[in-house]
Amino acid sequence: MPADPVRSADQAAQTDPLEHAAQKLLAAARDDGQFSAAAWAVGGSEGMRCSGVVGTPAHDDPRPIRPDALFDLASVTKPIVGLALLRLVDRGELSLSTTVGEVLGERPDGPMARATLHSLLTHTSGAPGPTPLWREHPGRDSLLQALAALEFTEPGSWRYSSMGFIALGLVAERASGLPLDRLVAREITEPLGLRDTGYGPVDPVRAVATEDCPWRGHLVRGEVHDENAVVLGGIAGHAGLFGTAEDLGRLGAALLRGDLFSPETDRAMRGAVDGRPLTWWPRAQCTYLGEEYSAEAFGHTGFTGTSLVLDPSADRWVVLLTNRVHPTRESRGFDAVRAGFHRKVARGC
Repeated sequence: MPADPVRSADQAAQTDPLEHAAQKLLAAARDDGQFSAAAWAVGGSEGMRCSGVVGTPAHDDPRPIRPDALFDLASVTKPIVGLALLRLVDRGELSLSTTVGEVLGERPDGPMARATLHSLLTHTSGAPGPTPLWREHPGRDSLLQALAALEFTEPGSWRYSSMGFIALGLVAERASGLPLDRLVAREITEPLGLRDTGYGPVDPVRAVATEDCPWRGHLVRGEVHDENAVVLGGIAGHAGLFGTAEDLGRLGAALLRGDLFSPETDRAMRGAVDGRPLTWWPRAQCTYLGEEYSAEAFGHTGFTGTSLVLDPSADRWVVLLTNRVHPTRESRGFDAVRAGFHRKVARGC
């Protein structure tokens, strides 16, 4: 008989009572139907301090997940693509003041073409939020034409935009001369040793399931969950990456050490220049973080139930990966779970 996955994960937790509390919180959330699987890790610039796993790859798959389980990172793809783009900026191959149209000259003129890389990286361009272009544009070319024609609001204030990061992925490809998956590998995953992070499809045996998707007519496992990304071929600037908690922790540690950029670009990435971090959500938008996190903290979440948070003043990164959209995307109270988890690990790791 297979081992009880929640009990096995609970027994694997470290003996520190506060760390144990974080593991228990996730086990209880799984029992409550919030997700079938979770992997988490906390550390600092020196590496990992504590971690754990809970659950099974799917509700009908009894195997306990392992630390190397692959999760659909969803929108946590955005900051990773953004970091690859910033590497090009850091080397002078692009400028933050460059517009999309200056790089993608064949695209129709409009608000997206006139948006600067800085405005898209800081979500201040006025580009719309998540937009289901896939419903009316089932082909890549048609979807990209629709992307170019989107209407914007007045630029300047913060407005989260998946659509802007699709455009940033296209810019990164054109500027580098590489497909986006190869660019992310060259600039981020290979230099940092993120061996298990990359675009899908991935081995479904290692992957946790996401949604039983009505559009596709099957349970999604090992292929990207985001429908716009599906139409774009699974490789996009806003979604498509899979990874592990350990890999995202390596990324967090590298960023805390300042390994990826020159000091000037690193300060801009963190938001130290104008209070708007590049590629990340600023602290004010990370509403799931409590008083345990400083004003310098920044992070990003993913629709599938994933997140990466960095708090440089505390020398801390926090990773939480779940499949909260399994078997459906209906809200079941996951926001409270995410907030409670971040509060407990900040006190205990």
